[in-house]
Parts: sequence; structure tokens; C-alpha cells
Amino acid sequence: MLIAMVAFLGGASFAKGLFAAVGAEGASTLRLAFAAMILAAIWRPWRTPLKVKAGWATLGYGAAIGCMTLCFYMAIRTIPLGIAAAVQFTGPLAVAIFSSRRAMDFVWAAGAAVGLLLLLPWSDASAHLDLVGMGFALCAGAGWGLYIIFGQQAGAVGPGRAVALGTIIAAVVVAPFGLAHAGLGLFNPAVLPLAMAVAVMTTVIPYSLEMYAMTRLPAATYGVLSSLEPAVGVLAGFVLLGEHLTFLQMAAVGAVMMASVGTILTHKEIDVSLV
Repeated sequence: MLIAMVAFLGGASFAKGLFAAVGAEGASTLRLAFAAMILAAIWRPWRTPLKVKAGWATLGYGAAIGCMTLCFYMAIRTIPLGIAAAVQFTGPLAVAIFSSRRAMDFVWAAGAAVGLLLLLPWSDASAHLDLVGMGFALCAGAGWGLYIIFGQQAGAVGPGRAVALGTIIAAVVVAPFGLAHAGLGLFNPAVLPLAMAVAVMTTVIPYSLEMYAMTRLPAATYGVLSSLEPAVGVLAGFVLLGEHLTFLQMAAVGAVMMASVGTILTHKEIDVSLV
């Protein structure tokens, strides 16, 4: 999970280098297209036919990947990477709440919700945050929640095969947006090497690792661990993009992090020594 987060957000930082050439839509399309080709070559998912139930789960999983990717890239055009990662956490947070039966989890979830509320632009510290970008981050969170739900079901066909099929579907879903925005610019040889690197860092590595995690962890636990991502996003944004957050914004991200750590420490099925 941790390796997946570092790879995903580090790759997202590099993906912003593609925005000037092909836009967020084009960057999403190139990332998923290259990742689909790599994963298909590795796993050859067509070798065994899918059962109907697994097919529908895989279709939902792929559509969720496409939604999450496109909306997240549209968000980080105008808002800092760390804040986009924190707002996107509404997806795993919702999964954790609705799949939990313990009162303490709702307490920690409330703490995370306070952090997210602090990011709303009703104070001077967050007044400059773009509302459209925040909206895209929320949509990415919805995609992330569906990604968790469908991903656990799709994992039944085999982790590697599920990721390959899901990424192919995601590429098909997002491609019309990229072609409409960038057109033939998607095939510019100057952008293809960076697009390939982004595909490996943000899709091939993290989705493969996360699929193994999702097939071994309860949905609530996966959602809680995913909430470590905002801190990784803040670090990636600061180191790679020079993005700085205000004290209140840092406190908001910190509230999400504290809620995450609290939930991890109170979950018996997690080995605390690994945290």
C-alpha cells in the first residue's frame, strides 16, 4: 500500500508536465493507454473467458479507474496535489463508514471529516482554492470508493488479470475525452517517453500492488490505510512541484492523517508493528 501511494503520487507530479502539451484529459488517456498495453502484454487476460458476474465487476472496476484518473488529473490542474489527495479521500472514508460496525470507527471518520471541512474555501487560508478543482477531486473520491468496492469483487479473477482488464476498460472510457481535447497531439513523439514513465509509476506499479492488498484486506481497513495518501501527496507536491500549503491546510491534512492513524491502531486485524 505504501509503495503504491509513493509511486502513484510521484507519478502524478510528473504527469503535470504533460498538461501543457495534451491537457489533463490527454495525460489521463496516455497514462491509461500505455499502462493497458504493458499490463496486457504481461498478464494476457484474454486467455480465459470471464464468468458473467466477474465480467460485470471487472467492467465496474475499469470504469471506476477511468473516472478516478480523469477527475484527479482535472483537479490537480488548479489545486495542490496534497489537497486533491485529501479531498479524494472522501471515497475511502465513505467505504470505511458504511462497511464498519464499530462505534470507534465513526469517531475517527468524524475527525477526518473535520479535516476535509477545513479545506472548504470559507476562510482566507483556502479562499484561493479553485471550486471546480475541488469538485473534480470529490468526483475522483467517488471513483476511488467504487474502485475499492468493484476491485475486491474483480480480484476474484486473479489480481494481475483484473488489473490488466480494468486498465484496458479505463483507457477505453477516458480516450474520447483525451482525443476531443488534444487530438493528434496525443501522438506527438516528444510527449510519449514521459507518458510511458507516468503510466508505469501511476498505474502499472500502484494498481498491481493495490489489487493484491484489496484481496487480502477488509474494505474498511483498506480505506483507512489509503488515508495516508494525503501526507504523501503533500510531500510529493512540495518536493517535486514546489507547492506550499498554509498552516490551516496543513492542519486539515493532519486531521485526516490522525484519523487514519487512530483507526489503524484500534483495528485488531492490523499488525501495528508494520505501521
